[in-house]
Amino acid sequence: MAERSFEKEVEDLRIGAGEVFRGEGILAVTKALLQSGVSYVGGYQGAPISHLMDVLSDAQGILEELNVHFEASASEATAAAMLAASVNYPLRGAVTWKSTVGTNVASDALANVASSGVKGGALVIVGEDYGEGSSIMQERTHAFAMKSQMWLLDPRPNLTSIVKAVEDGFELSEASNTPVMLELRIRACHVYGAFEAKNNAAPSFTLKNAIENPERDYSRVVLPPSNFVHEVEKIENRWPAAVEFIKSRMLNEFLGGYQGDVGIIVQGGLYNSLIRALELLGLADPFGETEIPIYCLNVAYPLIDDELKGFCLDKKAVLMLEEGQPEYIEQSVNAILRNADIQTKVVGKGVLPKAGEYTGQVIGEGLRKFFATHAPSLLAAAPAPRESALPAEKNAAIAEAVPPRPAGFCTGCPERPVFSAMKLVEKEIGTFHVSCDIGCHLFSILPPFDIGNTTMGYGLGWAGASALNANAGKRTISVMGDGGFWHNGLTSGVGNAVFNKTDNVLVIIDNGYSAATGGQDILSSRAVNKTRSTNNPIAKAVRGLGVEWLKEVHTYNIGEMKKTLKDAMTTATKGPKVIIAQAECMLNRQRREKPLRAKVIKEGKRVVRARYGVDPDTCTGDHSCIRLSGCPSLTVRDNPDPLRDHPVAWVNNDCVGCGVCGENAHAAILCPSFYRAELVYNPNRIDRFLSTLRRAVIGYLQRRPERQANAQFGGAGR
Repeated sequence: MAERSFEKEVEDLRIGAGEVFRGEGILAVTKALLQSGVSYVGGYQGAPISHLMDVLSDAQGILEELNVHFEASASEATAAAMLAASVNYPLRGAVTWKSTVGTNVASDALANVASSGVKGGALVIVGEDYGEGSSIMQERTHAFAMKSQMWLLDPRPNLTSIVKAVEDGFELSEASNTPVMLELRIRACHVYGAFEAKNNAAPSFTLKNAIENPERDYSRVVLPPSNFVHEVEKIENRWPAAVEFIKSRMLNEFLGGYQGDVGIIVQGGLYNSLIRALELLGLADPFGETEIPIYCLNVAYPLIDDELKGFCLDKKAVLMLEEGQPEYIEQSVNAILRNADIQTKVVGKGVLPKAGEYTGQVIGEGLRKFFATHAPSLLAAAPAPRESALPAEKNAAIAEAVPPRPAGFCTGCPERPVFSAMKLVEKEIGTFHVSCDIGCHLFSILPPFDIGNTTMGYGLGWAGASALNANAGKRTISVMGDGGFWHNGLTSGVGNAVFNKTDNVLVIIDNGYSAATGGQDILSSRAVNKTRSTNNPIAKAVRGLGVEWLKEVHTYNIGEMKKTLKDAMTTATKGPKVIIAQAECMLNRQRREKPLRAKVIKEGKRVVRARYGVDPDTCTGDHSCIRLSGCPSLTVRDNPDPLRDHPVAWVNNDCVGCGVCGENAHAAILCPSFYRAELVYNPNRIDRFLSTLRRAVIGYLQRRPERQANAQFGGAGR
């Protein structure tokens, strides 16, 4: 169950020539694939490209009508290997994933398909997860494109340019027999707009044709001597063919004015930010009209020497806007110009940050520095830089007083109690090394848990502790999600641990989905999926690899989880030990249950929902419960007792009734202040009678001490 459904939006994918398609970038990409006659599509979800996979999944019916095969691949490597279908057959194929981590996983297959070359158009759509909103190491796809000599498209972030890039990408791939990469930043994936649609096209050569008429060409297999010939082909045939196609189709754009001593060279994906920066400087209007000459690189690799030389020939200086480092494009531009004896000054990282995302503000500051040196007249009419609304000292004071709010576990998340149990075990046996993995569970490294030493990649939690396999007084714990388990952890983690006889512990968080990437179904999901095979138990796979010490624990039972963890860490039994912590992702559960519950309540039917709370009279104000849980719904409020200063714990209305707060209090032997209540919607007669009875009994008991006191002191007064 993905976090967002596109069932309604995908119907627009059916519109034909002459009609206007409106929507966001990922829908436009899907429409462009269908217009291009694609035969197969695969990929692995991950921001910022997750929703493209969700769109494709929801569009399964339309894809089948056009005879397009779609797979939610087991990993990025699996997706990349699909492109093998385009090596021998005129089949257009597209694959997608989050970059750069996904590209790293896919690198083996990509290097091979880039070497052998393709007959059918092969397009790799990568979500360039770089910058302030990134969740991974700060690297770029550009280096991989150069390394394997795959052409890299970086279109301007508007729907018309994105759709054109997809269509041109297939043709460029076929013209040069080379796979093509298309990078989309998060703003491009979700930008809204419109473009004039074309008719969807079924592939002229189908998968059925390929299967029934197999072709074999030894020269396309990456083995000596063919692989040496491939390198010659890349330079003598494929590169010139790509350059000629890019030039003849004018994939790069000359925008803005045509005269002036200075100009700007910009990656296509940064064009909108550049225009915004120029607008704030008074050098462009809101519609992008400017007199500054701009050379827009919708193809970031390869560069076109003739176009660059022609753009720079009459200019004394150009600004190179290249996001990230190293400055690959800037170095290449300098080399091209100097080899041609063109002395135009190339300014890039000298006035712009060497690393980090190039936002409109960052680009604006770089433009000011560039123009101040090379075209000061352009700044004469520019408005002064905006000052901060608050003085620097007040900004500093606010930053010191307001704590940072990093991302964390959702309310009711079933992964939170696992780390609560770990903290309790630490109190009893001391601290231990924890090898983390990619996924929601990585939030354990943040307060209040502060658990986790390293993370090496998706599904590599146990592999990250493989060197720490020695006779010692303690064991290590590794963590892995169910998504990571099926992605890479089954072999690289569990298989490796069994083979090397590790004596350490693995906790697999089985929440039923690939939760961190948007809640997509996986092999072990409990849901019934019409087009995928689910309900394949993780425990069965782990036992199949030879793990003998295996325990399955319900995640929300913190007492049992604590006991099992301690047992795994202290048992005399040698060999790999695996704990599978099972409970459904609460976010997905709420997505499924809340609409159904609201519908039933609206129909007037009786519904009972659990809620938890804290008795303020019992709460001591110690707040150990908060330190052990960190649940967003568990907070503090003023103490109702005027004789006590410490605020008391309080459960707000975000509570989803998971019970972790109470379980923590019980497992850690904290104060007994937590209570469980049941909210009854549309109560029946019995509910009303019991409610009246409870109020009467409670009221009587509450008034009893008061009556006793009055009787005692009243009698003494007489």
